[in-house]
Amino acid sequence: MPWARIVGGIGRTLIATGLLVLLFVAYQLWGTGLAEARAQDDLRASFEASLDGIDTSPPPTTPTTAPPTSSGDPSAPTTAPPTTRPPAPQGEAVAIIRIPEIGVDKAVVEGVTLGDLKKGPGHYPGSPLPGRPGNAAIAGHRTTYGAPFGGLGDVEEGDEIFVTTREGDFRYVIDRISIVSPSQVEVLDASEEARLTLTTCHPKYSARQRLVVSGVLSGEPVATPAPAPTDTAPTDTAPTGAAPTDTAPTDTAPTDTAPDPAGGVDDDPVVEQGPQSIDDPSLAGDPSARGPAAGWGAATGLIALGAWLLGDRWRRWPSYALALPFGAVTLFLSFEQISRLFPSNI
Repeated sequence: MPWARIVGGIGRTLIATGLLVLLFVAYQLWGTGLAEARAQDDLRASFEASLDGIDTSPPPTTPTTAPPTSSGDPSAPTTAPPTTRPPAPQGEAVAIIRIPEIGVDKAVVEGVTLGDLKKGPGHYPGSPLPGRPGNAAIAGHRTTYGAPFGGLGDVEEGDEIFVTTREGDFRYVIDRISIVSPSQVEVLDASEEARLTLTTCHPKYSARQRLVVSGVLSGEPVATPAPAPTDTAPTDTAPTGAAPTDTAPTDTAPTDTAPDPAGGVDDDPVVEQGPQSIDDPSLAGDPSARGPAAGWGAATGLIALGAWLLGDRWRRWPSYALALPFGAVTLFLSFEQISRLFPSNI
């Protein structure tokens, strides 16, 4: 009879383990989607509110008439400088991305940390925003947290991607689709042309490779915003009591232009640099979650053990019902920590 009890205990343990695995899969595929849907509602509302009073049409590129200058020529043409915009805070919405062919219509969050990608597709902070010169990069989940890029493997060359930012509406045409290893960082390299690169894990339910979809901007990019001017008060360096000296004014070239090899001036738009890695450390999972995951898992096990012992001495089902709310909370917290161990765009 001891063998029967041992076999029975092993069977119950395996059943419980299988049930936990199924619950975790259900949490990953559907439970995380509920959190992403709530976050998307908040991001979309905040982004649309930020557009109030902002003209999202592309800025004019034709010369405009400047106000009278010190030269006395009020008709001298000049090009309107790009609007200076502060960088978006991490975790805030920066764009809306739409891919009609696969039904994507999501708010894009600034950042690609675990917490950021739980809200939706994330913009790599080191890359330019969509619509600007250079290679704008966005990462997204493929199987969890709403799976915004779940259908990315179904797009084809020639399909369109539409992006709305605070600087306008932009259309990209897909011309490159590739599957690379996580170490192939060149897919996020800076580009002279305006591009949009989307990355996600490949194949589905795995982080072994990366699916990369890239498109080129149809039309002209907006100018990269100039840095905000800083006002510095002039300082008088003449020593006290010394006679003033006349110094000839010196003409300095603007810092945003550089001579080209032919001796001219490089008028090309500034190309923002991209991130240095397709796998930011935050995309590879958070090893610090191991301790909390084990702790909450152990707490769940202790609650289950306590319910079993109480049922053995009292009544079984009332004991289980009493322990269920506590066990559900600790199990949920354990799943949350285990999820942090996985790549954030899986």
